[in-house]
Amino acid sequence: MRMTLRQIQVFRAVCDQRSYSRAAEEMALTQPAVSLQIRQLEGLIGQPLFEYVGKKLYLTEAAEALRRASGDIFQRLENLDMQLTDLQGSLRGQLHLAVESSAKYFVPHLFAAFKQQQPDVSLQLTVVNRAQVIKRLGENRDDLVIMSLVPQDMALEFLPFLNYPIIAVAPPDHPLCSAGPLTLKDLEAYPLLVREPGSGTRKACEEFFQQKRAHFAQTLEVSSLEGVRECVVAGLGLALLPRHSVCQELASGRLCELPIEELPLYRSWCVVHARGKRLSPVAQAFQAFIRSERTQISALAVGFNGSLAVPV
Repeated sequence: MRMTLRQIQVFRAVCDQRSYSRAAEEMALTQPAVSLQIRQLEGLIGQPLFEYVGKKLYLTEAAEALRRASGDIFQRLENLDMQLTDLQGSLRGQLHLAVESSAKYFVPHLFAAFKQQQPDVSLQLTVVNRAQVIKRLGENRDDLVIMSLVPQDMALEFLPFLNYPIIAVAPPDHPLCSAGPLTLKDLEAYPLLVREPGSGTRKACEEFFQQKRAHFAQTLEVSSLEGVRECVVAGLGLALLPRHSVCQELASGRLCELPIEELPLYRSWCVVHARGKRLSPVAQAFQAFIRSERTQISALAVGFNGSLAVPV
């Protein structure tokens, strides 16, 4: 086959955008130029790569196979570039990191600490919910992911590195803020704000409620941590949220932490990749940093939000 890297780059842009016009915009090409590159690829492969159903663009089986192979090609080229710069005495390259939304407040600080040791490394950070993290793991789209509640039914390598607390919060004028010690049952009479299905925080809380036999008849679903937080500030209900996601609101008095006997609920952040995955030099260095710098990570966590978390 006489494929060119440029053709494969254009193909991957169409896969990502699910649109010839948006792929053309991303690649700074005209739409006819993108169409031509795809037609040439289809001629080399002997099979169509895309098909329209209604107005939506779908990948054929041949396209899925080419997408997987091309991902491996570009990963190997990127690894080669990193290895060559490493041979010159410095580590350069980009870390492709996907993080569960519960970790998005802490991970930039973690990467900044890593970058102090490796100043020539850059970051591509993708923030998604737990279900999307699992999907990305299955598609091998990232160097590493950071998540909690690592699925046991997938062949994964994972390294727990920090425990974080989930707490109950309410607006400061809520009657429970001035009450004495509370139990989880005391919250049942009030509306509870929850994340969308697929959220790791929601899954952790639902498992916790089931274990404690707590039942909430009134729930309001909001599809982001920030959305849940602002709904609590507005007085629409209570919520269980990672403490680090509400630290500023707690400090300013916009929210109060409820003294629930069964809380905080602790979960662990883990750095995760598929078992057998060939990690890039940058990913290896980042994983080694997490493994060896537990004291620094713990100090970073304390500085980020008081008693935010403890090392695993």
